[in-house]
Amino acid sequence: MRRNPHVMNPKVLWRSLHEHRELIWQLSKREVMGRYRGSILGLLWSFFNPIVMLLVYTFVFSVVFKARWPGGKENRAEFALVVFAGLIVFSLFAEMVNRAPSLILSNPNFVKKVVFPLEVLPYVALGTALFHALVSFAILLGANLFLGDSFHWTFLLFPVVLIPLVLLCLGISWFLSSLGVFVRDVGQVVNMAVQILLFMTPIFYPVSAVPISFRGYLEWNPLALIIEQMRGVVIHGHLPNWFGLMLCFMAGTLVAWFGLAWFQRTRNGFANVL
Repeated sequence: MRRNPHVMNPKVLWRSLHEHRELIWQLSKREVMGRYRGSILGLLWSFFNPIVMLLVYTFVFSVVFKARWPGGKENRAEFALVVFAGLIVFSLFAEMVNRAPSLILSNPNFVKKVVFPLEVLPYVALGTALFHALVSFAILLGANLFLGDSFHWTFLLFPVVLIPLVLLCLGISWFLSSLGVFVRDVGQVVNMAVQILLFMTPIFYPVSAVPISFRGYLEWNPLALIIEQMRGVVIHGHLPNWFGLMLCFMAGTLVAWFGLAWFQRTRNGFANVL
């Protein structure tokens, strides 16, 4: 397999995004619009879906279960908002990871084009996932203002909280999209793993509810920290844990670099398999 001497250069991670930013933008926009093309409401579905889900969460947790988030305010709707904030983060991760194994398989025409930069496909998937996450985030802000009793300036820091997650998702996507070409069972395994991770991540429960003997395992789940920080800056008005985010950023950068390096080293075999 022919090696590219520049593959292991960390600058490649950013250079590809910069050089192909216009292509990434156009493909992302086409994919978002294409997902709702032909439906009566069109792009409005991207707003209605999270609104309906937030209403369901509010009814179930505040009316049926009358749940209160430990250490929170005496506000029934707060539990639903906290859960919704966690699901925004997890849904971004899940959408990227679940799509990754089929990214190359579903675009065989791009593989046959020698000049097409295949490494931008995870960026395109990220653009689509970020669009839906931002729509849900806007709804969360509106609901927090309407159902809650405060509005915190710290919500402006949410992009900083998401940066480590974005890097992690890109690295995993590059790795799985390549591996999915050679091992077709990867998609099934990833699907099952994401479902398990949904309940192994503190989304529907706080970290304090986990027995002390098991809390150490949460330190190995980067989603746990990012979800907690997202809730803190948006709902509770807390500043992020800068040290924790820095560690996540370094780990995310390493995963992204490794994933892209793996992708570039294996891409020459895609055409032979497809």
